[in-house]
Amino acid sequence: MRANPKRDTRPEVVVRSLLHASGLRFRKHHAIKLAELTVRPDIVFTKQKMAVFIDGCFWHACPTHGNVPRANTDYWVPKLQRNVDRDRAVDTALAEAGWQVLRGWSTSPQRRSRRASAWR
Repeated sequence: MRANPKRDTRPEVVVRSLLHASGLRFRKHHAIKLAELTVRPDIVFTKQKMAVFIDGCFWHACPTHGNVPRANTDYWVPKLQRNVDRDRAVDTALAEAGWQVLRGWSTSPQRRSRRASAWR
């Protein structure tokens, strides 16, 4: 699993390219320091205080494309649930600090596309 990139995934690069081509300027993986944690969204619009996350279907338990591995479910089910819980906690902390949060799903490996999928 270490081979899975943490940043600059294909969906991120595609979304950033589209945003940049539209004339929007942003920071990527810019650290937002909150009282209790530091968050690094995939795309950050600092002036507008908007944080954009492009979540992978597997790692963030997409209800449409995500799946739970059949092997070692005692490990994977809690692991994926912790990821979802962390996402919600980050969303809440950013909102309380006055940030807008936009989360989108990347496409699943079975449905690879050259653009990001629907926003959640």
